[in-house]
Amino acid sequence: MQNILSSSLLSKNLKIKIYRTIILPVVLYGCETLSLTLREESRLREFENRVLRKVFGPKRDEVTGGWRKLHNEEVSDLYSLPNIVRVVKSRRMRWAEHVARMVKGRAVHRVLVGKPEGKRPLRRPIRRWEDNIKMDLQEVGGSCGDWMELAHDRDMWRALVNTVRNLRVPKMQGIS
Repeated sequence: MQNILSSSLLSKNLKIKIYRTIILPVVLYGCETLSLTLREESRLREFENRVLRKVFGPKRDEVTGGWRKLHNEEVSDLYSLPNIVRVVKSRRMRWAEHVARMVKGRAVHRVLVGKPEGKRPLRRPIRRWEDNIKMDLQEVGGSCGDWMELAHDRDMWRALVNTVRNLRVPKMQGIS
């Protein structure tokens, strides 16, 4: 796909459509059930920036007159759609709505929300899927009470999902 994405024969709009219809679904397959760490989120951003740099190509520097790679801010300005981490979080939130409405005895509900028996090992607890849902809700300010009860109000939950998808989060230090 590198040759297609960097080809000068195709328009940028067509390359973005190829990215969104062929590459992105493969990368995001099953992302609804992922519990992403900060490192995995940064690796997804790096992947997306690498692909988008291929799509948009180099930029001519006004000062030196030479060609240079686009900076991350320039790539995000050119690509007006939500970034890959936002898409993962919004899909996870949409799936959480389905999980909240499931019968408690279903296997999916037990795996994603259930509490396992026994003790957790000593050290920092591993981030669970449900913890990610709560963190996503805190980003948009929707953490008022239990997320399972919140998901039963379809209109409000859909608004929260759209907010998560379109939210512009300030850059974290060390992650570009």
